[in-house]
Amino acid sequence: MAVEDVKLIGTWENPLVARARIALNLKGIEYEFLEEDPNKKSELLLKSNPVYKRFPVLIHGRKPICHSLLIIEYIDQVWSSSGFPILPADAYDRVTSHFWATYIDDTFITQIHVLMWNEDEKIKAGSKEKLFTALLLLEETFVKFSKGKSFFGGDTINLVDIALGSCINWLKAVEIMTGKNFLDKTKTPRLVEWAECFCSVEAAEKALPEVEKLVEYRKNFKAASGAAAVPSSN
Repeated sequence: MAVEDVKLIGTWENPLVARARIALNLKGIEYEFLEEDPNKKSELLLKSNPVYKRFPVLIHGRKPICHSLLIIEYIDQVWSSSGFPILPADAYDRVTSHFWATYIDDTFITQIHVLMWNEDEKIKAGSKEKLFTALLLLEETFVKFSKGKSFFGGDTINLVDIALGSCINWLKAVEIMTGKNFLDKTKTPRLVEWAECFCSVEAAEKALPEVEKLVEYRKNFKAASGAAAVPSSN
């Protein structure tokens, strides 16, 4: 696939954008990354995603595809002969993967977003508890899904791996800023191993933003705008 046929609109720091980049990398698809200013929205973005006006947007043959999980599914289906399948072939396994990926969006990413951008200590304390609870549940889910292997998908990375793995470096940034270890070897040992394995995969390593840059980005944003404006989590 020629690079000019596939474009991805997004920002460098957005974990949902990282999802699309990881999926494209896993499939070996060349694409043009149209990196935008995190604080601005281009005419191309507004035209491509007029309903939600959010990143990421994949453009394939001039057709826009929106929402990170749908983009991953699209990539997996269109380039089914490239790389390994990201979504299971079995119908039940497929919808179960969707369920947990959506759970990650609704709980895990939501709480990370609060801890990154909210200044209310009481709200942040509640988010820490919710994040710990989510990680404990995801630890159980990983043990069940992985069947003793490296990923939620077993031997290979699947939708749940990408959904959770895309925000691992954000979690590490939150740990630095809060002084709390959310991935704990005593409470979530298998997730700790999984995170190390996932981040070492080239397709993920090339797409994930650096932890230090995320911390600096948060500091710079706070200095520039205080708590007046909070970036969207999606």
